Formats: sequence, C-alpha cells, structure tokens
Amino acid sequence: MYNLISTFLNNINNLFLTNVIYNDAPEPLQIGFQDGASPGYTGIVALHDSIFFYLVLISVGVFWMLVSVMINFSAKNSPTTHKYANHGTLIELVWTISPALILIAIAFPSFKLLYMLDEVISPALTIKVSGNQWFWTYEYSDFIKEEGDPIEFDSYMIPESDLEIGQFRNLDVDNRVVVPLDTHVRFILTGRDVIHNFAVPALGLKIDGVPGRLNQTSVILKRTELFYGQCSEICGVYHGFMPIAIEGVEAENFLVWLNQL
Repeated sequence: MYNLISTFLNNINNLFLTNVIYNDAPEPLQIGFQDGASPGYTGIVALHDSIFFYLVLISVGVFWMLVSVMINFSAKNSPTTHKYANHGTLIELVWTISPALILIAIAFPSFKLLYMLDEVISPALTIKVSGNQWFWTYEYSDFIKEEGDPIEFDSYMIPESDLEIGQFRNLDVDNRVVVPLDTHVRFILTGRDVIHNFAVPALGLKIDGVPGRLNQTSVILKRTELFYGQCSEICGVYHGFMPIAIEGVEAENFLVWLNQL
C-alpha cells in the first residue's frame, strides 16, 4: 500500500514539473529534441516551432483541397468536365502570393536567428577544437602553463570494456571539455587531416572543422550538466567513435579544474 501511494505521489510530482529530469544525451528511438541549455538552442527550437506551424497549416490546406477535388469533381458528382477552362486568374494569384507571404514570414525570424548565432562579440573564454582521425584535441588558448604553452589535451572515447556505472557507451570520453556557466565561450574549429564536424545538440552547436581553415561559433551555458555530442561529418572508418562531452560547471569549480591540469 505504501509503494502504491509513493508511486502515485511521484507521478503527481512529475506531472506538475516540480521534479525535472533533463535529457542531455540521445535516447534509443528518440524523435524529439534534447533539452536545451543555451540561448542559441532556445532560438533554434522557437524557429522550428514557428516553421512547424506553417507546415501544419500548408499540410491541412493541401489535404483539404485534394479531398474536395476528389469529392466534388468525381465522375458521379461532376460528369461534365470543363476541359477548355485552363485559366483562373484568382486561383493563380492565390497560389502565387500565399507561398510568397509564407516564405517572407519564415525568412525574417530565420535570418534574425542566423545573424545572432554568427555574432561572436568579446568572448570571455576561447577554446580551440581540432578534429583528428579519430579523436578531438582541445586548447584553452587563454590559459598558459608554467612552461609557457597553452593548456591542451586530447579527448578519446572510453572503450566499452572500461566503462563505469552511469557512463554512456560510445559517448563518454576520458577528458571532458569543462566550461563555466554564464560565460560567453568561443569555439574555434579546425581539422588536422580531413573535415570533421563538432556537434552538441543540447547546446545548439554544429560547425565544421576544415583543414587549413578556422571556423568559429559561441555558446553560453545556462545550467550545470554534462552535454554529449558526436562528430557529424563522415570522416573515416571510425567516424562514429569520436564523441564530445562538455561539462558545465560553476566558475569556482572551473578555476579548480584548471589548477589541476
């Protein structure tokens, strides 16, 4: 009886979202998005939702027109067809102007978000990411060791045989990228051999690392959590085995982590 009451109370608790469990890693057969943790990701989801509204509107309209044509102009209801009526100024205006207006309504928020995501102004922290076959190299260019070299380390996927309880297969790494919260962080991407792609869905990050070229993007983490991603550019036989793990921590913990390197 106690277990039934406890289960009922937990279900009520989860129903009113007083106990939130975030989804920051991919799940089997997942259809929806991961839970976001950055302003950029929030903007991406908002744009998706607005475009999805127009998509539903268009789908309903097209389906209604198809059904109307099949019912009203069937051989039974309309035995005589107007084969010489090949012009309709009104309907042609409607199907020309309506898509143009919809495209304009989509374009404005789309371009606004695109330019906002491209703006990287006065970042507080810069992390250089280099894609290798098949691991990542991270360089904290703003912090120098005693020898005068910047802090740099490689990040490899943990083999399945070495995984500990709670770690994810093909997602956890030996060295995570640690990022402080509420800090404007710039990522500079490049590739050392072939094209790689640095993608972390929960943070709205997806950018190519091209050999001989530097691409940049930025992010501001809004909550402490561990965010997983993977290389999203087919870069070779072990393309699927170079994951990304970004850990968001408080600024004090970030400084402690730096001192331990």
